[in-house]
Amino acid sequence: MVEKLKFEDLQSPVLSKRKGEEAFQTVGVIGLGVMGQGIAETVAGAGIEVIGVEKAAAPLKAGLDGISRAMDHEIKRWGKTPSEKKAVLSRVRGTTDLAVLKECDIIIEAVDENFDLKRRIIEAFYAIGKQDTVFISNTATLSLTKLAQASQRPDRIIGMHFLNPVPQIPLVEIVRGMQTSDETFQLVKAFAKRIGKTPVEVFEYPGFITTRTILPMLNEAMHVLMEGIAHADDIDTAMSLGYGMQTGPLEMADAMGLDEVLMWMEALYHELGEPRYRPCPLLRRMVREGKIGKKVGEGFFKYNDDGKRL
Repeated sequence: MVEKLKFEDLQSPVLSKRKGEEAFQTVGVIGLGVMGQGIAETVAGAGIEVIGVEKAAAPLKAGLDGISRAMDHEIKRWGKTPSEKKAVLSRVRGTTDLAVLKECDIIIEAVDENFDLKRRIIEAFYAIGKQDTVFISNTATLSLTKLAQASQRPDRIIGMHFLNPVPQIPLVEIVRGMQTSDETFQLVKAFAKRIGKTPVEVFEYPGFITTRTILPMLNEAMHVLMEGIAHADDIDTAMSLGYGMQTGPLEMADAMGLDEVLMWMEALYHELGEPRYRPCPLLRRMVREGKIGKKVGEGFFKYNDDGKRL
């Protein structure tokens, strides 16, 4: 066990040459935050071994505990059984030693939405690891083409944009960089289907499909609230009943994490320069106050430990 991620210790990961469902034996997930936890649970739930990697023992334990808690919540609402939880957790093991990723068939990084961090991970990995390994980046806004410049094999870099909560959302966007090969895309498409997701192909553009489309709506709902046109509960009721949404835009933003929403909006506003992506001042204030949504129990609404609105 080490205190920091040491890519110089990384050995060559093995990508199976077999096609279809047999091609995926062990998947490495780098980063066990909320998204990484959901990805690990989903992959393990499909019968695939998962190795979760974190930078230190404390975040590693928090990540593994988070997976367990999320499954307990599903058990309470009859979404899963205790035996299913036991089976999933038996397929997930954690480490702070990246050298164990030599056992993995596919690598998925799910670290913070920070370009420099993601690029450093890719650069360090391909400086040591096998050049034909497929490296998947879970990103909502960043350029896969630019990230791939850190690799001598940009044809092997591809994006999978999962939506939160990962185990419940049946969609994943597969994002092709300018040099992503057809072979890589087909392999990752088969992997997405294996883990129970419906894949949609996206050619690289800031925000892809889902993030680019949903953020202006969330932002406008925040403006409606800030301008005193309606209360938060009435805004969400109007949108959910009026347009068949499972949750209203403000609760949706809380579930995403207001800090994440702000980061995505700033990235798109910087990249595209379009006013519709300029973050609402209320969003900035909420983040400054630490009211960032369900993960802390308070955002536009208050939540209990199970993530239900109070």
